[in-house]
Amino acid sequence: MKKLCKLVSVAMIATMTMGVFVGCGSSAKTKTPATSEKSDSKKIGMVVSTLNNPFFVTLKEGAEAKAKELGYQLLVVDSQNDSSKELSNVQDLLQKGVSVIILNPVDSDAAQSSVMQANNEKIPVITVDRKSNGGDVVCHIASDNVKGGEMAGKFIKEKLADKGNIAELQGTTGASATRDRGKGFHNIVDVDKNLKVVSSQPADFDRQKGLTVTENMLQSNSNIQAIFAQNDEMALGAVKALSTSGKKAIVVGFDGGDDAKKAVDAGEMTATVAQQPKLMGSMAIENVKKILTGATVAKEVGVDLKLYVKTKK
Repeated sequence: MKKLCKLVSVAMIATMTMGVFVGCGSSAKTKTPATSEKSDSKKIGMVVSTLNNPFFVTLKEGAEAKAKELGYQLLVVDSQNDSSKELSNVQDLLQKGVSVIILNPVDSDAAQSSVMQANNEKIPVITVDRKSNGGDVVCHIASDNVKGGEMAGKFIKEKLADKGNIAELQGTTGASATRDRGKGFHNIVDVDKNLKVVSSQPADFDRQKGLTVTENMLQSNSNIQAIFAQNDEMALGAVKALSTSGKKAIVVGFDGGDDAKKAVDAGEMTATVAQQPKLMGSMAIENVKKILTGATVAKEVGVDLKLYVKTKK
């Protein structure tokens, strides 16, 4: 009798254990909350790296204007330069049933998680300005940042008459724009032994950090003749640092924002490599329409750049 009871107990425990495993297996296959709403072909999600930067505000406005014109509902969210918030934003938009996601990544490596989240839900992704280094992206819309960096390098080289000390303010570490603008710039200046990059430091595309980093550079290197900032916000920070220190240098930014153009016109900044963020936002929506209507979409869409300098009167 004791043997029989023991066998029954073992059988019951085995049955219960199998039930637990079956339960775990079924929950693993449950769809994520992002599929809880059916996707709406008129609802588009846009995830912006930060709206604390005029460039990305203009990018957003370009997308909003074109979405309104074409009859789409555009849901815009701000990642506040935080990759974890970016992923959370993508998950929220998927849950709200968007049909396409336009992503302006904070960091190109970290963006892979956001893109793959959308891939898992079969929602197409378009990246703008910065690439994702992973996942399936249908279309990438951006300026040729390598070419823009080369434009800045050539301009500085010409202004310095092929000789001088240069400082470089880098953008956010890991962003494709940082890598590509830096690559283009160094393609030009590194081949000339009479041009020397005496300091190259990140300032995260931020004006205040651009100011602080430039102040430190000027203290360490008293003879800087030119500064290349990988965006206008850092360039404007560098302008302020130069003004405070009483020193002068060529300052070239990148983006072509209104504040930078005003600074160039006022003679405070020397030049900026001008992008067209409004056009980039508009083109993103146009390519959304192509995706949703089954039209052919280019894998890479380039947006023209131009060098903005003070016009002689």
